[in-house]
Amino acid sequence: MSGITTHILDLTHGKPAANVTIELYYSEPSSSTWQLLQTAATNADGRLDAPLLIGENAKTGNYEIVFHIGDYFRCQSIDLPDPPFLDQVPVRFGLASPDSHYHVPLLVSPWGYQVYRGS
Repeated sequence: MSGITTHILDLTHGKPAANVTIELYYSEPSSSTWQLLQTAATNADGRLDAPLLIGENAKTGNYEIVFHIGDYFRCQSIDLPDPPFLDQVPVRFGLASPDSHYHVPLLVSPWGYQVYRGS
């Protein structure tokens, strides 16, 4: 399967992060303009019910996934400062091979995160 997928793990509670809003943006390689392609929310397993982008719509260029984790942690009754240390986590990456699968997981707490290209 080609395209872009993601999932989110809440490291503070040791569980998938459900009901997190995610936005996917695209920018042509020679442009600085970002276009919103998709908005979705994670399910109970911290995943999306469908890929953010399916292979036939993937094209070479720059992508950005914005994870709205501040809203998620506020709903978890965590005492966050105002503004929170992490509110929206943007992850920019290049898609060089549109025929490949790009899985971009986020491991997150209110104080830090890690992202990588998964499988």
